[in-house]
Amino acid sequence: MCDRLHFASGCAVCLLSDNASLIPLDEVLCFDGSSFHGAITVEHDKKRRQFVIRLNGSHDRAVLLYDYVGKKTVDLQHTEVPDAYRGRGIAKHLAKAAMDFVVEEDLKAHLTCWYIQKYVKENPQPQYFEHIYQ
Repeated sequence: MCDRLHFASGCAVCLLSDNASLIPLDEVLCFDGSSFHGAITVEHDKKRRQFVIRLNGSHDRAVLLYDYVGKKTVDLQHTEVPDAYRGRGIAKHLAKAAMDFVVEEDLKAHLTCWYIQKYVKENPQPQYFEHIYQ
């Protein structure tokens, strides 16, 4: 399981303790007018049960919150992106990281967050559907 994903130059780099692996991306996001340019890092804070993207350095953050509602069941509750960064595909990276976590940890997920529901509908991966409570 990757605890940090770094997106840049058409690939995602999965940062593990002593090695890294590349994952191709469909798109690369570029942001104009701030120090945040061309790279997205998704951090998984397991203690706080959230996925985080730090924007514009570390001041602004996009987050996806989840909670365990059973031993092997999570509720993907809420995704939030600051107004200034909306419409740039940032939430999509949070959603992908959360759904990949659910699959990799062999969990079941309740999709309380409307954006996660939308993401799964627009990215119909069979492995996602196997892990969603309908």
